Amino acid sequence: MSSRASWRSGSSRWWCAAARRLGAAGIAGALGGSYRSLTLLWLFLIGYHATNYGVVVSTDMPGRIVVVDDDPTVADVVGRYLIRDGHTVECIHDGHEALRRITEQRPDLVVLDLMLPGIGGLEVCRRLREQWPVPVVMLTALGDETDRLAGFELGADDYVTKPFSPRELAMRVKSVLRRARGAGLAGQAGEPGQASQAQGVIADRDVLVDLAAHEVRIGGKLVQLTSREYELLVFLLRNPRQAFTREQLLSEVWGWTFGDTSTVTVHVRRLREKLEEDPTLPRRIVTVWGVGYRYEPGSA
Repeated sequence: MSSRASWRSGSSRWWCAAARRLGAAGIAGALGGSYRSLTLLWLFLIGYHATNYGVVVSTDMPGRIVVVDDDPTVADVVGRYLIRDGHTVECIHDGHEALRRITEQRPDLVVLDLMLPGIGGLEVCRRLREQWPVPVVMLTALGDETDRLAGFELGADDYVTKPFSPRELAMRVKSVLRRARGAGLAGQAGEPGQASQAQGVIADRDVLVDLAAHEVRIGGKLVQLTSREYELLVFLLRNPRQAFTREQLLSEVWGWTFGDTSTVTVHVRRLREKLEEDPTLPRRIVTVWGVGYRYEPGSA
């Protein structure tokens, strides 16, 4: 058995023994009984049970992921779950160090806690977005809608609220990575009245989406989109003149059966700012009052 496997096995046995001796209430009390302690307890117990299932084999291509959380224990548990999926993980505990390391070696995805000392998670997200389209999954406090919406405004791709299931976080990371890599975006033949789709390209007026390159250009100029903005645009382009509710878009683009529909509103607004000549009078992504949104293609 490798030293890492031995350490993980010994650590798991230690926490299991502690749980048996003290029980949940005892551990929470030993940790101080705070909200943070209950979160740690939840993560530890889930983390222990996960070790009994062995390594999970994933058919998705693994990536390099940076986990930014000022709590080393939370970062460690999250990192273990991501490693089980085959990812390479680096855990960082403050925003300045995270920006430095990401500058040195850009990751495939960042898991970012918004409550960081010094430079906060929202500022880290903003600076990331100024330089690279790196996918970001936020960790937010339960019910903290203001920070969550602010994160989406800055370009975050997804979020998980604390206390959270590491398994759910790992699945969301997998989903965001898959979308960021453009999985399943092979070109489709167009139909009359639809935006032109051929050779892995979707075109409408001066908008050109290169599906293979995962790029969007307007009038030949490259437009920087987050992976979720890109997915939303492609979905709407492939379904022109069809109105969708926010719930439908949340299901079709995000893959969520439930969630905060304001996420859709924020992403539509960001897309309009990047695509429309006048975002306050949109001509492409229009609002259908009482329903949601639809894409209006140009005249043939």
